[in-house]
Amino acid sequence: MEKVIIRLAIIVALFFATYTALKQINWVTLFNIEKITSSTEEKLGELFWDVINLQEKEITDINIVIPIDSLISKICKANNIDVEQIKLHIVDKNEINAFALPGKHLVLYSDLIMSTENEEELCGVISHEIAHMEKDHVTKKLVKEIGLSVLISSTVGNSSPEILSNAIRLLSSTAYDRNMEKEADIDAVDYMLNANINPLPFAEFLRRSYGDDTIIDEQLSWVSTHPESAVRADYIIEYSKGKTISSAPILYKDTWDQLKMDLEDFQ
Repeated sequence: MEKVIIRLAIIVALFFATYTALKQINWVTLFNIEKITSSTEEKLGELFWDVINLQEKEITDINIVIPIDSLISKICKANNIDVEQIKLHIVDKNEINAFALPGKHLVLYSDLIMSTENEEELCGVISHEIAHMEKDHVTKKLVKEIGLSVLISSTVGNSSPEILSNAIRLLSSTAYDRNMEKEADIDAVDYMLNANINPLPFAEFLRRSYGDDTIIDEQLSWVSTHPESAVRADYIIEYSKGKTISSAPILYKDTWDQLKMDLEDFQ
């Protein structure tokens, strides 16, 4: 009996010694989890974009891409965001939509650009999507809705086309939860203020687009999947109160007008 008690005591002591030792190990560093996560996001982004690119027509005309890229660069540089990491894709599509993919792919549909009346409204949409990227909302949404194991399997070719299509549909046609949307809106306002871009036209875009009966509902994806647009416009305006709003144009008016004319050629 005494030997049994001694052995049990040794086992318990070994257990706690092993547990204490394991607690001292930095498993994140040991397995380089952060690097794997970043790599997985990059692979997912490329995979998703490849699927979209097979189905849609990307606009690569430099007369359209360069002005939009100038807006993105201004926002990023004013907020210490690495603009080189953002991959811009302008898609020729009769739908008012914009969304972010993993790996910081920013997708803008031509009709969304056409629906904005000035560069400030477009900068609001761009800033909102960049905020989703910076807050890691894209990956969090995918992990929550699809599952980490499925996403990782997708990067090594163990995923069906249906799963990929569902993931893309999830990001392009459904809203984030209310807290994430508000966080992205508020950060978008801060981004714009830091870049000397007036955020109030962004609120006007939300209010105008959501209440525009002349636009078919199915075409208004970006607004219709972001619920309570009027409420969002109100808190964007409220949050902007008391803040110094200085506006400095990024594009010449002629450049903006020409951008719209060039886009019309793709309609």
